Amino acid sequence: MTFPRLIAALTMMLAAAGSQAYDFKTVGAAPVILYDAPSTKGGKLFVVPRGAPLEVVLAYGEWLKVRDVNGELAWTEAKGLSPKRNVIVRTANLKVRATPDDAAAAVFTADKGVLLELSETAAGGWIKVRHRDGLVGYVKQSEVWGI
Repeated sequence: MTFPRLIAALTMMLAAAGSQAYDFKTVGAAPVILYDAPSTKGGKLFVVPRGAPLEVVLAYGEWLKVRDVNGELAWTEAKGLSPKRNVIVRTANLKVRATPDDAAAAVFTADKGVLLELSETAAGGWIKVRHRDGLVGYVKQSEVWGI
């Protein structure tokens, strides 16, 4: 392959990668171990608690390369993740609103690091979330991680 063709091919691959939607999964019923390689023989890096969202970066057989809320990359077994969607609150004292509007009344306040279940996406960059206590409301996508 000539150099100009190589550059063109790489440019197309980067453009395609940049346009892909993020793929998030949630840790299932049991915590998962994150490894430094796609094998149980790899070094154990972290244990991620159930319900935590992870961004899937790459699939390799039964293994997934994932990114956690701190931006760390590691490998985990795909069988430990669920398609259910949760998000993590990014800011302290996040007001979860009754409707997708900054002026709407706050239904409840969530602290940084709290897990919320993603119910649905709404217009204007808002998402509907549910707290484990059953409270439901709306937050901006930029205020949470996992979407």
